[in-house]
Amino acid sequence: MAYYCQTCGYRSVKWLGRCPGCGSWDSLVEEADRGSRNGNSPPSRKARLLRLDEISVEETQRYPSGLAEFDRVLGGGLVPASLVLIGGDPGIGKSTLLLQVARDYHGRGRRVVYLTGEESPAQVRLRAERLGVPGDLKLMAENDLSAVLSALEEEKPEILIVDSIQTVYLPELSSAPGSVSQVREAASRLLRLAKEERVAIFIVGHVTKEGALAGPRVLEHLVDVVLYFEGERSGPYRVLRAVKNRFGPVDEIGVFEMGERGLVPVENPSGFFLSGREGAVFPALEGTRPLLVEIQALVVKSYLASPRRTSVGFDPWRLSMLLAILEKHLGLSFYDRDVFLNVAGGLRIREPAADLSVCAALLASRLDRNLPGDTVFCGEVGLSGEVRPVLALETRLKEAVRLGFRRAVVPAGAKSLSPSLELVRLSRLEELRQWL
Repeated sequence: MAYYCQTCGYRSVKWLGRCPGCGSWDSLVEEADRGSRNGNSPPSRKARLLRLDEISVEETQRYPSGLAEFDRVLGGGLVPASLVLIGGDPGIGKSTLLLQVARDYHGRGRRVVYLTGEESPAQVRLRAERLGVPGDLKLMAENDLSAVLSALEEEKPEILIVDSIQTVYLPELSSAPGSVSQVREAASRLLRLAKEERVAIFIVGHVTKEGALAGPRVLEHLVDVVLYFEGERSGPYRVLRAVKNRFGPVDEIGVFEMGERGLVPVENPSGFFLSGREGAVFPALEGTRPLLVEIQALVVKSYLASPRRTSVGFDPWRLSMLLAILEKHLGLSFYDRDVFLNVAGGLRIREPAADLSVCAALLASRLDRNLPGDTVFCGEVGLSGEVRPVLALETRLKEAVRLGFRRAVVPAGAKSLSPSLELVRLSRLEELRQWL
């Protein structure tokens, strides 16, 4: 027996109040230790050596689903023998998305099996009827993974959907479903099935209150693709983001709208994110897709001992850094102001190229100025107040021209792209204040 942390999977030979791996308190639970096989025992089989020119390229051909935004995030379609992990908040629409994917693959002649460990067959059928899923789609409502794998030997599906990995278990392990050892071993069995039988497998993973995938981190290392389904449950729009992809670009996103008939791909997501144009418009780059989003800021007088710093969709630590840069180099006081920053539409911006647009929104609110609605802002801001160049600026500006923007505030040295787009080149933040 050994003790495993239920948050990160850390193994200890004795119980500890605090996990040395992740710092969680009271998270170590005693579980059966599988141990290791005796190194002196003979191997069960010999490993096979392959030459690269012996491998058929046809084995890596993709399965397109027909759901355009979903195929885009996967890099063009589903790769056979791949293991795809999808995580997201409860109620965000993970099961709805995968049931639609099962419907589309089934309609294209693929052998699909949908395994549910959370819902009854009647519950799945009610959702399937609303989504237009054909009645001959194969469904299993089972939690025992050993029984599932035995049934799949006869069915031989091309695509398997497991909803979710935290609800299935292996009876030979004494720990409860969802524990570290169960999740780790279940994922290993599914990986073996995918590689040996060339079955493409989707598994749904729960997330913690911090937004990270629950269970051991080895789960994310085992799989080929990790997707996050994001958005506000009260709103109609959802964003599917690839954070790991062995077969395509990382940070690619797909945008969907949730309706009565399920998730509908949004063909022009920039139009949705730019519905208001009251803030600073930033040409983001999500994977290979340029996407224009609006960054809004509100700076007001604070009557609290410690002014509030609230950020939605943007790194709060980076916001604090940008406020310090503005106060240092422009002489504007923010220490006595409440600051609220929001990325419209629920998108999360992670790249430093958004610094200039964030500073423009903060300055406009602090100085009570209106930003022009036909202008985009793109540039990284350094600690000394300099405006630094960003990657793929030409691709970003092409999207701005396509959507009718006439001006771009960019770092000094940027080359002109189109006569219809005026470039305002900045080398320091002081020039941005003068321009405003």
